[in-house]
Amino acid sequence: MKWSYLFYEPVSTLGDLSQRMQVLAGLGYQGIELSAAHPLGYAIEDVAALADRHGLPVVSLLSGWSYTHEGLCLSSPDAGVRAQAVARLTEYVEQAGRLRAVLVVGLMQGLRRDEPDPARANERIADCLRQAARAAVDKGVTIVVEPVNHLQVGFNHTAAEVAALVATINPPGLGYMLDTIHMNIEERSILQTIRSHGPRIRHFHLCETNGGPLGTGNLDFPAVLTALREAGYDHAISVKIYRQMSWDEGARSAAAFLRDQKIWQ
Repeated sequence: MKWSYLFYEPVSTLGDLSQRMQVLAGLGYQGIELSAAHPLGYAIEDVAALADRHGLPVVSLLSGWSYTHEGLCLSSPDAGVRAQAVARLTEYVEQAGRLRAVLVVGLMQGLRRDEPDPARANERIADCLRQAARAAVDKGVTIVVEPVNHLQVGFNHTAAEVAALVATINPPGLGYMLDTIHMNIEERSILQTIRSHGPRIRHFHLCETNGGPLGTGNLDFPAVLTALREAGYDHAISVKIYRQMSWDEGARSAAAFLRDQKIWQ
């Protein structure tokens, strides 16, 4: 397992991205997770070059920006909006392929205000993901669906629900992931969920139960990492902090906390 650090918002310039990568590499992180945007503002080849220069691969791209900023929604009753959403995911697949990263889909599923009927929503979500997954196969990319809590997304909140969605579509190029903050809200047991789904997941977000700096909530970090190891998970673990701290304070405090916990050697 390799430790990466997640940036929830797009990084606006290559200079800023390079500086962030340098800091993360110096702290011992082994990867970075970025938020995709349209337009990105710089060439994806330049991102790949920075990753090589700093020895810090991009492990994942987040797609949620396109829901919050463009309104692109996989469950929308508007076929035109869904077609644009698939096109945007296909664009992000192209970028992920050049970076050898996975592509995360969570927020783009939409909310109940987009489609009140969950059965109808899931039919549309599945159809859109099926189309995007075909493009992902061609680029050697895995799209991972994230179970997101009911306060942020309208559908597929638990690992079991997302696993069932992926099984319904069942193409190559599509998988799913876990995130501890969402599991804390939606699952009966974080550890049992990891034990049940860990062997099949392709990505993992490590987030404190309150979304803040690691150690300020009640997540049992050693138990979570033990469960992942015992499940055979061997992909990246992205540290996610989106409250109370700047990115650099968050990255430094997380590295120090995980080392103090004897989790990150």
